[in-house]
Amino acid sequence: MTKKIKVAAAQLSPVFLNKEETIEKACKAILEAGKNGAELIVFPEAFISGYPDWVWLIPNSKGADLSELYLKLVENAVSVPDDATKRLCEAAKMAGVNVVIGMHERNTETSSASLFNSLLFIDDKGLILGKHRKLIPTGGERLIWSQGDGSTLSSYDTSAGKIAGLICWENFMPLARNAIYEFGTQILASPTWDKSPNWIQSMQHIAREGGVFVISTCMALKIDDIPEEYEFKKLYPEGREWINVGNSAIIAPNGQILAGPLEAEEGILYADIDLTQIVKAKRMFDVVGHYARPDVFEFNVKNKR
Repeated sequence: MTKKIKVAAAQLSPVFLNKEETIEKACKAILEAGKNGAELIVFPEAFISGYPDWVWLIPNSKGADLSELYLKLVENAVSVPDDATKRLCEAAKMAGVNVVIGMHERNTETSSASLFNSLLFIDDKGLILGKHRKLIPTGGERLIWSQGDGSTLSSYDTSAGKIAGLICWENFMPLARNAIYEFGTQILASPTWDKSPNWIQSMQHIAREGGVFVISTCMALKIDDIPEEYEFKKLYPEGREWINVGNSAIIAPNGQILAGPLEAEEGILYADIDLTQIVKAKRMFDVVGHYARPDVFEFNVKNKR
């Protein structure tokens, strides 16, 4: 049962609202992680091609401004599959690395004009395993992203272990977490925009609750990373340097922080993990095993679209 591997959290900034250059940057990071011996790399929420932080700055009454920004998002979003996913798959295969990457995803099954906040899962052979669409956007994000459904709530067997993902605050949803635990997940990818100390505490709790390794990855983004053409950057306080300082971390099943938090810089965090620690962590508390009470509680996931 011994399974010792190296995992990575890519705290990087995208090339803002530029899909082609962001994909290129992601591919370079995948290859770098492979050279450094990582078997899994996790990128931030909405990495392709940038978190729409203007939803917290521009009032909905500014419809013309919001429409132009939304158009840019859609133009730089990913369809699964497309040329962008092909390039990511080629990089994953070349590096021999499993990849979890956040992205704006078009609803290509219908209009191709709505967006989901999604995670794409690629294995070390360069094959797309699946995607997860965030179940519910938070606050102002609901002006951008549609709601996902239970059909994309899943986990995947990979050479690095059984991997699943929850995006940002859907990690706070107890039933979503329970589904992930029921799947037998060993490594939970938790890409986020939340950089707060409270978030790190939550990640430590989730690692202990589920007896899983957690890779929390947030993009580091500066004001200067936003091109001058986007007027909303003027709405930040004068003198502010960072929009998000990141604070990515890799956490063990006992809640110990193995790498990070990495603050106010770009970089790739690495940690050596041993999947047998999961079994040891569950000796006293296995939330979906010996500590579960199916005679008292019933649980079900509606996994159809």
